Amino acid sequence: MKEIKELARKFSPEQLDTCIREQLHNGANTCDLNGPTDEVIAVLSKAEYVKGLVENGTPLVDAVRQLARKIRVVQSGFESG
Repeated sequence: MKEIKELARKFSPEQLDTCIREQLHNGANTCDLNGPTDEVIAVLSKAEYVKGLVENGTPLVDAVRQLARKIRVVQSGFESG
């Protein structure tokens, strides 16, 4: 989550979206996040979600909590299915 918070602080949702597209098309991105494409896109997507909440007035800590809550809901759906 630390990496997600740092990206959300540093980049706008639009910049994060651009980085996601760059990673998909080029295998690299201007957000300087490296690793397997699926992992990079997952982290960038989470940071974009958090930054969107922050820009709408949600404190960063609460935005990260909301993300964690959403992740748990999705994971519990897979476990019970």
